[in-house]
Amino acid sequence: MQRAENAASLSERSTLNRGLLAVLAFAAGLTVANNYYNQAMLGLLADEFRLSPATVALLPVLTQLGNVVGIFFLVPLGDRLERRWLILVTTIALVAALVAAAIAPGFVWLVVAGLGIGLFATVTQQIVPLAVHLSASHERGHVLGIVTGGILVGILLARTISGVISDLWGWQAVFWTAAAFMLATAVALGTMLPKVEPTSDLSYGRLLGSLWTLLRTHRVLRWGVATQALIFAAFIGFWSSLALLLDGPPYDLGATAVGLVALVGVGGALAAPIAGALADKRGPAVVISIGAGLVVVAFAIFGLFQGSLAAIVIGVLVLDLAVQASQVANQARIFALDPAARSRLNTIFMGTMILGGACGAGVAGLAYACFGWTGACIFGATAAAIALVMSRAEARDKVSKWSR
Repeated sequence: MQRAENAASLSERSTLNRGLLAVLAFAAGLTVANNYYNQAMLGLLADEFRLSPATVALLPVLTQLGNVVGIFFLVPLGDRLERRWLILVTTIALVAALVAAAIAPGFVWLVVAGLGIGLFATVTQQIVPLAVHLSASHERGHVLGIVTGGILVGILLARTISGVISDLWGWQAVFWTAAAFMLATAVALGTMLPKVEPTSDLSYGRLLGSLWTLLRTHRVLRWGVATQALIFAAFIGFWSSLALLLDGPPYDLGATAVGLVALVGVGGALAAPIAGALADKRGPAVVISIGAGLVVVAFAIFGLFQGSLAAIVIGVLVLDLAVQASQVANQARIFALDPAARSRLNTIFMGTMILGGACGAGVAGLAYACFGWTGACIFGATAAAIALVMSRAEARDKVSKWSR
């Protein structure tokens, strides 16, 4: 009880200065990037290992599934253990998984290493609730916008870095470079992070069991995880299929092209602070509806103007702006539900979102294999349209609040 009261008290004041916020945003972007390096190299891996598009798509799918496992079984520990120590241990484990991927002699080994990368890349989701924990309640949207912006930049630049490096020096060099990045990140976090006392004294079993209690208790949480999982399924489905599209006719481009297209989406990071402010003013459901609607628009552009690189560039900008806006709005209202359970709330939100992404990668890969780019676009548009309908239903039911 005392720990919960301390957490609530801390939410009224800030211990997060600009320097530490910048480090957290930078670290969040670098750590999350590890989940996405493999997407730009799928064409190269398919050629090297002589695999079909559906088979090579197992790598991003299992990486995302590893991420989901880590989120559900590692991230809740942020409420129970000292957070600085937990973040540093997880980061070092991520370095080991990246080295294992770099020395992989075959595709099966690489997939297993990818599972480990996804598992320990969940350090990102330990950083997000820490940033919220250190911030005052009135600046929560702003802080989330900056950290989430760093995450989106990391996701998008991951494809650029991976595409360029894999084309120049091979896919193994991508994982060696990522391991070096993570070592540098561990040093920075070890130097800058303050020690943060746990907010819960629940046993590990009860901690995990409380996830269901939180989901059952908070209707806002249930709406949020459902809509964001659908939106993220469309997002990851697009990026996991794009490498296969650009590798074939009429484009016949390499992994570098995927990375360069991803650069366009970096502009989506600018939407984070705007989305947070709009959610404060108009309510999160409005921002989520706008985001879901724009995802549908993006896939309409992709599907209607096939063969056009300009259409892909425009659609990517719209898509990334939309996903960023909806995620910030959803997270802001969810983190406000219980200051003492932010790691667990983040576990539920991000776990279901990334599970949606893993399913999106798999379904989009299958749709691409069976029906080409049109099939992948129909899947993305359908998932986003369902999220839009749900968000409007939520608004009509008047459950879009900061807390319940």
